[in-house]
Amino acid sequence: MAKQDELVFLPLGGVGEIGMNLALYGYGPPEHRQWIMVDCGVTFPGPDLPGVDLVLPDIRFLASERKNLRAIIITHAHEDHYGALADLWPGLNVPVYASGFTAGLLEAKRNFEKATIGEVPVTPFKAGDKINVGPFSIEGIAVNHSIPEPMSLMIRTPAGNVIHTGDWKIDHEPSLGPLTDETRFRQLGDEGVLALMCDSTNALRDGVSPSEKDVSESLRKIIEDAEGRVAITTFSSNVGRIRTVAEAAEAAGREVLLLGSSLKRVVDVARDIGLMEGVKPFISEEEYGYIPRDKVVVILTGSQGEARAALAKLSRDEMRNVAFAAGDIVVFSSRAIPGNEKAIQDIKNGLVEQGVHIITDTEALVHVSGHPRRNELQRMYEWTRPKIVVPVHGEATHLAAHKELAEQSGIAVVPRVRNGDILRLAPGPVEVIGEAPHGRIYKDGMLIGDFDEMGIGERKKLSFVGHVAVNVVLDARYDIVGDPDLVSIGLPVYDDEGDEMEDTLFDAAISAIESIPRARRKDLDMLQEAVRRAIRAAANQSWGKKPVVTAFVTKV
Repeated sequence: MAKQDELVFLPLGGVGEIGMNLALYGYGPPEHRQWIMVDCGVTFPGPDLPGVDLVLPDIRFLASERKNLRAIIITHAHEDHYGALADLWPGLNVPVYASGFTAGLLEAKRNFEKATIGEVPVTPFKAGDKINVGPFSIEGIAVNHSIPEPMSLMIRTPAGNVIHTGDWKIDHEPSLGPLTDETRFRQLGDEGVLALMCDSTNALRDGVSPSEKDVSESLRKIIEDAEGRVAITTFSSNVGRIRTVAEAAEAAGREVLLLGSSLKRVVDVARDIGLMEGVKPFISEEEYGYIPRDKVVVILTGSQGEARAALAKLSRDEMRNVAFAAGDIVVFSSRAIPGNEKAIQDIKNGLVEQGVHIITDTEALVHVSGHPRRNELQRMYEWTRPKIVVPVHGEATHLAAHKELAEQSGIAVVPRVRNGDILRLAPGPVEVIGEAPHGRIYKDGMLIGDFDEMGIGERKKLSFVGHVAVNVVLDARYDIVGDPDLVSIGLPVYDDEGDEMEDTLFDAAISAIESIPRARRKDLDMLQEAVRRAIRAAANQSWGKKPVVTAFVTKV
């Protein structure tokens, strides 16, 4: 290792927030570092981003480093770890390594959204495999999580070894493997681990996560005891739970209906790689109405309150062939992602109005997280014995709790890191040595851009105050010809005097022109601005808000 060579960690997403995970590891002198990227995820927009479909990490830092980026490795196929890959890869064009399940989901998504995303070539890489890229040697390590084929990574470099855990937990009886490979982690600890970059999602929760087996038994009992239909909504990627529900339904003499395009894509990919072997075929929507209520189970999307998902449509009774009836049961076999609580509650209210009984994880063990609690984190420290622990994958409260736990567990160095921080791991003191450009970009329809490029600020403004468009025509003498054309969108119909709002704004536009002497009306730009200001002032006086106004003044 040359004296100036450094090993650095640079998160561009997922550290200080839940979702949008993207981590860079760099090795070499500052001016010639070589990089690998681990994961490339998205997060989902809230109501503060009207019209936005997805939120992606800003990778402009890589614009100047693109020639030094050697590979992208995906730990698993959750959207917050791989969802941005198809959109961002064309600007990077480097080798991508991922599991067969991840590659299958990526291809299925491309076929579903072929108008908006291109093909990403993937080299198969799974737990137990090793690859060498630049100065990095990377090994996949089996872990358990709520999706098929997840893995942690052992990243070997001349400056030391780093374990990037990805998402993981310890479950000795999962519904779908693999088990978290304690033996291999202990062996890596014996080899020597410089730094452990570790999942912080459940760092606030004591104890150990319940087993997926316990969830399976609870769901099985609910299905067996139910007198009417049972619908179970869960994350579409949780193949183990989907399989468990299907097996429980069959044991209870019930048929299974899948609802939701993402759920069907996941199941198709799972079938292709043999994960649904032995599960009988699912029924179609057309068959649903002919099956007795006590002989059917529905597995469906919408656990996070998504307005266009199957569960939301059923809560509004908007599906053609499928509906619920009083006495049916809907099980939320999931946790609410922060920010989705209101949308989920709206769906629950709609179902309750129909007489449907709701079961959540507060009433029964119907969901377990795929992330490690505090005792599991401590076991990972014991297995790997790292010199450094870097809390990642979490909001500030999760990261702070994880830092405190690691320090209490005897870890000597636990640096505070956030998105954009360039953390030197070796050689010398472990510290943040710089900041890289970072942030968020937005996918809106088929386009991707930053906040201003996508017009999100203006869109937000329109959602609050509406829009007025007006066109005033002047003749050769600069007098008004006929009546101005005025259209308002999103404004109240009447003003504070009870008059029609459009009439009030119409009068303001005419008055603005007529108040300017004819000799000064040759400046059409000045007239347009005068009309715009007059309409905003009139609206503010009679409504208390200033709409967005587009004014045109035309001379004929």
